[in-house]
Amino acid sequence: MISRVLGFVRDILIASFLGAGMVADVFFVAFKLPNFFRRLFAEGAFNAGFVPLFSRIHQTDGDRSAREFAEQALSVLLLTLFILVTVFQIFMPLVMTILAPGFQGDVAKFDLAVDLTRLTFPYLMFISLVSLMGGVLNSLGRFAAVAATPILLNICLISALLVFAQHLPTPGHALAWGVAAAGAVQFVWLLLALRKEGWHLKLRPPRLTPRVIELLKLMAPAAVGAGIVQINLVIDIILASLLPEGSISYLFYADRLNQLPIGVVGVAVGTALLPMLSRRIAAGDDAGAAHALNRATEFSLLLALPAALALVVIAEPLISVLFERGAFDAQASRATSFALMAYAFGLPAYVLVKVLTPGFFARLDTRTPVRIALIALAVNLVLNIALMIPLQHAGLALATAISAWVNVWLLYSTLRRRGHFPVDARLAHRLRKTVVAATIMGAGLFFGHRQLLDWLAGDISTRIAALAILVLGGGILYGLAVQISGAARLGELKSQLRGNGDSGTA
Repeated sequence: MISRVLGFVRDILIASFLGAGMVADVFFVAFKLPNFFRRLFAEGAFNAGFVPLFSRIHQTDGDRSAREFAEQALSVLLLTLFILVTVFQIFMPLVMTILAPGFQGDVAKFDLAVDLTRLTFPYLMFISLVSLMGGVLNSLGRFAAVAATPILLNICLISALLVFAQHLPTPGHALAWGVAAAGAVQFVWLLLALRKEGWHLKLRPPRLTPRVIELLKLMAPAAVGAGIVQINLVIDIILASLLPEGSISYLFYADRLNQLPIGVVGVAVGTALLPMLSRRIAAGDDAGAAHALNRATEFSLLLALPAALALVVIAEPLISVLFERGAFDAQASRATSFALMAYAFGLPAYVLVKVLTPGFFARLDTRTPVRIALIALAVNLVLNIALMIPLQHAGLALATAISAWVNVWLLYSTLRRRGHFPVDARLAHRLRKTVVAATIMGAGLFFGHRQLLDWLAGDISTRIAALAILVLGGGILYGLAVQISGAARLGELKSQLRGNGDSGTA
């Protein structure tokens, strides 16, 4: 949550310094490329293979064997990253031609995109090593240090804008240097966290040992699956680069708001769930694993459903109050709010993907999510082409949301058919009540918004006050509706957040 709050401060500053023009579009592309590979190889494929395998070795063979495996994986990962970063630095103009073909018509824009992406790309090497160290810490039940790493990224980017933006050619250059510096800071942070736990990972000569080969075999299908998800995002960038200037920026700012509940709920639950399911399945506790999956789904939807409805109902005041200042004008607010409403339609699906995929990865099944993701990719591609002409950038966001729901339905259906996710009576009962409570909150926000239209058209302090009333009022109304309807109890939520009681998840 701290990370997301600082992220909003960062995005408010980016909107103020860059707005939604050329430099903003270019920086967001430059930042997305290393993030694409981070999610593909590090957080996606690597974690999918490394965490269950490391957990199994640690549980069956002890600390020494687990440490040896982590060091072997580190050496191979570092060599691979060095080669990848070097190749991309050399061929960055060609990469940019593929990634943002719409930039080619503007030489200055294209050259700036190449320069900024070369500055941001070393971030990939650092953050991938951070992912390995984070996987070790998470498997040991140490989540805090890993969860804090995005805070360091946001602090570096905020500092870069405030301190260096006026001393470099553009604020985009300051942000790009900030991204590279953040990777190094995050790496040192987790290195110290590992040593605090008594884990000193040594750099070995890279060798394809049997365990590393097993890791690569697990990673291969997961890389394809994660790649499919990331290809969806790359397709959005390619198509958005062909739309009017500012389209990439509108999608970025909208996605930042959409990512708040995904990061706070989906990523947090999924991160805690994977090592937990891996341990329970390794111990033969299938019933406990199913119970944990039910409680994780229940908890995630309890927060994701009202968040999605709120982002749809009050999209425009949220964007206007948070971003409309400096170079970010009213037209940019309206365009971004359309994208936010489209993204929000798929918000529960984005969260559920984070919850359901550990059900496969914990069983060392990284192939099934790939097949499902391929279907979702096809749906997204068809809908992108169909919707981008009538709806422009909002059509790209809506296509992403619909394809996410297709992904969720297929993941759930497969788990249920295999007997790995029998929906228990409590989940079904609580879900119905959660929908009722969220609907009550949505109606309250709708009527509250109408009553506060004059305030929302006033000066910035009045608009902030109006938005605060809407957000706090909606939160209180939802909390009361949840308690009255029985969708959740306060004591149970505390138990789930602590990871004890009958919650089954951290």
